Amino acid sequence: MTPDPHDVGALGDSSASATRITPGFALRPEDIALAAEQGTAKPSEDVAEYALRLGDDALILAQRLGHWISRAPELEEDVALGNIALDQLGHARSFLTYAGAAWGKSEDDLAYFRREGEFRSAHLFEQPNGDFAATIARQFIVANYQFPLYRELVKSSDPMLSAIAAKAVKEVDYHLDHSTQWVLRLAGGTDESRRRMEAGLNLMWPFVGELFEDDALTARIGDAGVVPSSLKEEFDRTTGAILAEAELDVPGHPMATGGGRRGNHSEHLGLVLAEMQVLAREFPGASW
Repeated sequence: MTPDPHDVGALGDSSASATRITPGFALRPEDIALAAEQGTAKPSEDVAEYALRLGDDALILAQRLGHWISRAPELEEDVALGNIALDQLGHARSFLTYAGAAWGKSEDDLAYFRREGEFRSAHLFEQPNGDFAATIARQFIVANYQFPLYRELVKSSDPMLSAIAAKAVKEVDYHLDHSTQWVLRLAGGTDESRRRMEAGLNLMWPFVGELFEDDALTARIGDAGVVPSSLKEEFDRTTGAILAEAELDVPGHPMATGGGRRGNHSEHLGLVLAEMQVLAREFPGASW
């Protein structure tokens, strides 16, 4: 019988308790690392590069959102933004662990010991938090991008990418609702909250275009990944409907150049990495 590529048994687990990967189940980073160690989960070079992009996006966003803990305008938002940051960190761990399996590197190797030019995050994820409305604007864009991305990635011909996306899409569904409710709340609040919401959208919107750019890698990866441009129509429709409900215009600013997928970053990423990597670099190999 031909193995089902979406069954953990096809990844090398021959035990009777092998678990089928479904949208309700996803492997932990530790499981991915073990499979990589056993040689049963080694992505192709292209799949690894693709996973690296998604992992870097999530990792940098998690670092940004973590700054709001103890600083959010409401205690509930300390918890909410902290939880979203942890979700993104979980996605990053899984994608980076899988990517690293192609090169014999761990998630920590990729997170803490790469230089700025080796990261593949899009510029949107590295943008400073700004005020609360600016962070919500960034999160609104991210969630409306990641939700259809992960939903489609569940169909990936690569079982590990499918498994990671199966868990991620359920979590991003909440991120989407959270950011939507705040866009509506801020737009419908005071004159000042509305002004700040508009300013946040204007600040973050120029970085939308890079999210949907196709390139040689997304062309080569085929049905293992998702073609970014295929998600743009849904993004425009869903964000447009929510902004219309909020009586806000879709920002019309020219799109920024981007280049993060090629390692060309804004001045902001280096500052994020300096803070994120300092302890691991100061005490390499330490554990807690």
